[in-house]
Amino acid sequence: MILPPGCPIPGSFWGEPEAGVIGSFVYARPDTPLHSLLHEASHLLVAPASRRARIHTDASQCLLEEDAACYLQVLLADELPGFGRARMLSDMDAWGYRFRLGSASAWFDRDAEDARAHLIGWGLIDLNGTVLGPRP
Repeated sequence: MILPPGCPIPGSFWGEPEAGVIGSFVYARPDTPLHSLLHEASHLLVAPASRRARIHTDASQCLLEEDAACYLQVLLADELPGFGRARMLSDMDAWGYRFRLGSASAWFDRDAEDARAHLIGWGLIDLNGTVLGPRP
């Protein structure tokens, strides 16, 4: 749900202008960074359907879901004309996402096998990394 400029963002874990999540809704304003919007939307996609309606502000149940949301947001960035993977990874680094290999790009390319495997296992992406749909 896109909110008017200056409007409080409900469910924002990091505070405004970062996106918020409550139930099955992601809240953002025109000044919300796209990486934040895609990250919270990815949380809703990786969360089991039985838990989505109960999500409020802190969408991550575990490290695996957090990593899967990060991986998925990178894939979704490629679906947005004029944004793309390279921009997403750069924005993640600039914002302060932290990965043990030092950058979002290094994590995505060399250290995210578990997140990728779970997204495939959950039916969210195929073996080629194509996004398929929400987690059942």
